[in-house]
Amino acid sequence: MSVELPFAPVDTIIRRNAGNLRVSAGAAEELARRIENHGARLAADAAERATAEGRKTLMAADFGVEQVVDRSTLELPVAPIDRIARLDIDDRYRVSMDARIALADILEDYADNVASAAAKLARHADRRTIQAEDIETYFALFE
Repeated sequence: MSVELPFAPVDTIIRRNAGNLRVSAGAAEELARRIENHGARLAADAAERATAEGRKTLMAADFGVEQVVDRSTLELPVAPIDRIARLDIDDRYRVSMDARIALADILEDYADNVASAAAKLARHADRRTIQAEDIETYFALFE
């Protein structure tokens, strides 16, 4: 499976949590893959909520978001988030722009939490670079 999310914005998210640590390309790739999987699961859950309400369009509220942030404040691009949202749902569903932005915001918060923990794990291992194994270790410990 190819990863829909570009690595550059994910790398930026890791770097803003890394302090003086470096970030390996493998870490950005691993986190992008994890973000994608999490986003697809969230969208599938949102689709179930929309279906229960008789809708074919996913709305921000289906993701538990009442106030949608300004799109310009997000690092993650919305177009790949739309493709991620559609990975595990039927083609009959539409994803509103507010839902895409809400999902991007949720996934960015998710990525920030993982990146922050990965930085701590790299420091604990006495390394100067956050690696894919730090991302993997986070998920082995906390999911």
